[in-house]
Amino acid sequence: MTEIIKEKLKEIETSENIRILHCVESGSRAWGFASPDSDYDVRFIYVRPKDFYLRLEKTRDVIEWQLDDTLDINGWDIQKALRLLHKSNPTLFEWNASPIIYKTTPEWEKISNIINEYFAQKSGLYHYLSTAKSNYREYLHGQTVRLKKYFYVLRPLLACKWILSKGTPPPMLFSELADACLEAELKPAVNALLKLKRETLELGEGARIDELNNYLDANIEEIGACIAELPTEPSGDWTQLNEIFLSLLQ
Repeated sequence: MTEIIKEKLKEIETSENIRILHCVESGSRAWGFASPDSDYDVRFIYVRPKDFYLRLEKTRDVIEWQLDDTLDINGWDIQKALRLLHKSNPTLFEWNASPIIYKTTPEWEKISNIINEYFAQKSGLYHYLSTAKSNYREYLHGQTVRLKKYFYVLRPLLACKWILSKGTPPPMLFSELADACLEAELKPAVNALLKLKRETLELGEGARIDELNNYLDANIEEIGACIAELPTEPSGDWTQLNEIFLSLLQ
């Protein structure tokens, strides 16, 4: 599949007249808990020729290339990406940290070298906590629950714990987050569920796991209280982002 994705990227570059700077896997495969039938969430950052950015009319800054049962491919224009980086958008830190890279370039390496300077802890914490709360509320409150959704709540909560303890963007891999931030007494239950998800085509519904629900309830409340006490960090400097953008247009 990697070779197919790389061919798709060449096709996109030719058809759209763009240059892809960085392309990664962004979903459950990059998180390390994909099911055998999980699709491929392919995300890329691209740059267009200079004249495109000198137009008066509003221009499109995303490419939505393919969405089917196997491939979900889309990308962001570099201008959009750098503007969102200035706002400490958590998605960019995830793409930068993905362990599955389909393509990268020296230009992206320059961005990667400075990207963590724009990480705002409070912004990242709100993002991950909101993700955890919405998945928990929607999928895990009944007596019968969507079992795979435990990971869609656990991972963002562990990401919050990582940020609170280390002050840096969290890693993509669930195993790395769990090793660093998950309490030892919960690891047997989580590891058993993780093994089942990796081996099952569609991990369906099952009885609520009270041990995990109690943990989620307590940590959602505790992390929310911690976030409320944190100061809001100032935005990063535009200067080096402008310099990087202009250098890409030369």
